[in-house]
Parts: sequence; C-alpha cells; structure tokens
Amino acid sequence: MGTNIPVDVLEPMLATPGELPDDLDRWALELKWDGVRAISRLEHGRALIFGRRGTPITASYPELGALADLLPGHNAVLDGEIVAFEGGKPSFSRLQRRMHVRAPTTALVRAVPVRYVVFDLLRLDDRSLLDVPYVERRAALEELELAAGPVEVPPHLLAEDREQVNELLAYTAEENLEGLVAKRLDSRYTPGRRSGAWIKIKNLRTQEVVIVGWRPGQGRRHGSVGSLLCGVHLDGELRFAGHVGTGFTDDFLDELALLLKPLERSTTPCHGEIPRAVEKDAHWVEPLLVGEVVFTEWTPEGRLRHPSWRGLRSDKDPAEVVRE
Repeated sequence: MGTNIPVDVLEPMLATPGELPDDLDRWALELKWDGVRAISRLEHGRALIFGRRGTPITASYPELGALADLLPGHNAVLDGEIVAFEGGKPSFSRLQRRMHVRAPTTALVRAVPVRYVVFDLLRLDDRSLLDVPYVERRAALEELELAAGPVEVPPHLLAEDREQVNELLAYTAEENLEGLVAKRLDSRYTPGRRSGAWIKIKNLRTQEVVIVGWRPGQGRRHGSVGSLLCGVHLDGELRFAGHVGTGFTDDFLDELALLLKPLERSTTPCHGEIPRAVEKDAHWVEPLLVGEVVFTEWTPEGRLRHPSWRGLRSDKDPAEVVRE
C-alpha cells in the first residue's frame, strides 16, 4: 500500500513502571490501553501503520485505512494503541485473534473489529512536534477532531486534584482495567526511549517474557506442550524466570507447538542456574518468541509466582524483555 510514499518511521516513546507522582499539578493522566502500540503515518491521503519496532502492520488492520479520510489535505504522524474491545472494555485476549494475522479475511475483521486509540501527535504537515511539550501536543491533537469510525481520541485528566485521581485509580481497579499512564505536562517526545517523564501505574502485575523452552504435558496434555519456560534479561543476561502452565487454550497450544518445533536447541539459552526438576525434561528453544504473563510476585530466587499466560507479543523484541 503506497510503497512510493516516503516514510520516516519513529519508534514510540516508552513509559517507566512506577507509582503516582507527588507533584500532581505537573502531570496529566491517561488510561493505559491493553493493546498493541502503533505509530501511524498519514501522507498523500493514505495511512501507513507501524508496530513498536517499525514493522509495517498496515495489512493486518485494513479498517484503519479510514484514518487518512479523517485528515483530508493534511499529513501527520500519530502515536496510539490498537485495541479490541469486549463488553466495552479492552480485551487483550480478543486482540490475540488479530495480532498475528497478516492478511485477515473480511469475516475476521467483522468478527474482531479493532479501534485505533490515538493519544499523541508527533508531526502535522511540515512541523515536527517532538520538542513541543506534551500539553501542547495534546491540545493540537484534540483540535484535529479525529474521533470517528475506528478511531478515537480518549480524554486525559489534569492530575491536580488527588481525590479525583484516587477515584480514577479505584475505578480502573474495579473495572479490571490495566491502569493509568501519568505524563509530565512539559515532557518532550523521545522516540525509542523509556522515559521517567511517562510513568505507567498498573493494576494488573504483568511481565513480558522470552520463551526459552517448554515441558511436556500430563493427563489430557500428554504428548503436547504442558508449560512454557520463561526468561527475562537481568544485568544484560537472559535468566530463567520460571514456567507458566495456565491461561492457554488447546488451539493455542497446537499452534505453539508448530512455532517451537523449528526453534529447538540442545542447551538452555539462559545464564545461571536452572532447577534440576526443570532441566530433567526441558525442551529448549532459541529465545526468539515473546509473550506476556500476569503474576502475583517475584520469588527471592527471581521466579514468577503463580503466572498465567496472556498471549504472544509479536510486536516486542526479545532483547528488550527485562524484569520490570
């Protein structure tokens, strides 16, 4: 789609995990969307969509082509999140049905529609807004009146009233939403960098993990994948972080077996000690696939406690997966 369109792909600015800041009058709050980060470039009446690592994903989400129709006569670069909703709430599990499909059928697009939640404006026509403070970029974004069709621009809250902020946090927890992102009003946009000027405040404790192997299943899973062996980078080395055996569907396990087969290797890709019970029946793989789990806490040994699988993250680079 539009291969002759000049593209300068930006990697998105990333937030740092943390707590609600004390100097609230210097911050704004946005909902944290449980989806796939995407930079969109609108030029010459067409929309090109790129994943977090600059991977073209336009063909995966054809309905977002309508984005270009919302800014006739303008070129722009936008930052946002591709989200699938279920019951009025973001559903990461539902989005999984679309995330790994490069050319979805019309039936799939209708069955699992997505929306592009836009929360930043990085360029408008010939003007770069990267060095413009967040509060001014946000005002410029809202002036465009983009919210229509599969696109929405969610509200943000100036975090001056702590009581109102606490109410919002409580609401997200009650509704089982992922959390909030606090953004400094004066923050510039720093592409590809994790910045303390943006803080993600989570209700759910999630962790990206690198799949480093698998263990055979028992009972009805006999002969297939029973659990996945996980790793995270710590001090520059890939370390074993435990195994996850819940949260899978049978269809996903069948699909996963096909993905893991060509990645098999004879030794662990992890540094450091591997528990003997794990090593005894582990099937190791090249550390090329990334997933996400929800868990309760880290053990003193650096293992995930009570992890449950959320899904594959084809939008994430294994080298970026660090313990949060």
